[in-house]
Amino acid sequence: MSDNSAANVLKSRAGIRPQVMASVKSLVHGARSALMPARMVVGRLKLLSPLPRRFSGAYASHAQALSSPAAGRLAGYDHDEIAEVSFEKMCQVMVWDYPVLFWLERLLPQIGCLVDAGGHMGTKFRAFRPLLPLDGGVNWIVYDLPAIVRAGRVQAARDGLNGLTFTDDLKTVEGADLFLASGLLQYLDVPLSDLLRRLPSLPRHLIINKLAVREGKTVVTLERIGKAMVPYQIRNRQDFMAELAGLGYRVVDSWSIPSLSHVIDTHPELGASQSMGLYLRLD
Repeated sequence: MSDNSAANVLKSRAGIRPQVMASVKSLVHGARSALMPARMVVGRLKLLSPLPRRFSGAYASHAQALSSPAAGRLAGYDHDEIAEVSFEKMCQVMVWDYPVLFWLERLLPQIGCLVDAGGHMGTKFRAFRPLLPLDGGVNWIVYDLPAIVRAGRVQAARDGLNGLTFTDDLKTVEGADLFLASGLLQYLDVPLSDLLRRLPSLPRHLIINKLAVREGKTVVTLERIGKAMVPYQIRNRQDFMAELAGLGYRVVDSWSIPSLSHVIDTHPELGASQSMGLYLRLD
């Protein structure tokens, strides 16, 4: 075979490869598209199953999720029965806590008052105490629902913790320097901007962790926590970032948490959520 003939063969093969790859991709996409209706049917049937699912249903709002038959008797988080669910586990430092620890260590010298929104029974305070100078150095205020606050106060008094207080009313918190929301926003039934405006003044520093977002429209599902079904909001990422920018916050750092990505069992066609964290500053 001549050099020219060999070159022509190689060129021909090189031209075929992209065509083959394009055909394979088209077939895979077609197969996935064909399977999606079947997945949707299987997902919807899971709504009727007596077997417990971590995530079920897809709703336009918290109110719609709470009023659905799937919500059951214990709907929402404000119940004494679920205050201590997973308490011990939440008091441990998890891998996704380390970006928060990184920024807290650097910011604490500037912080006199920290609001731990959705801080449960002081779980992050307890988890971070061995790693940060928290005792007496900062006023750590947990903001949560009344049932959680009641349980938190009892447990903190029993454990003799100093520097840890609780409130269910942000209007009473003066001079907050840092607002921490770790795992709160998926359970929050109002925009974060509305919650921040309840404070007498906006905190300069804002740390958000375990934020559930997606590229499509915001979706609320129901998460099973103990005996309760709790609305779990997966927010539109672009809208959420625009909301914070509208308050004057600038993103200093961000991180992703792939292990906390979730698919709604009954609505697989919506795809997996993304979990992320942010440190923002009000300049």
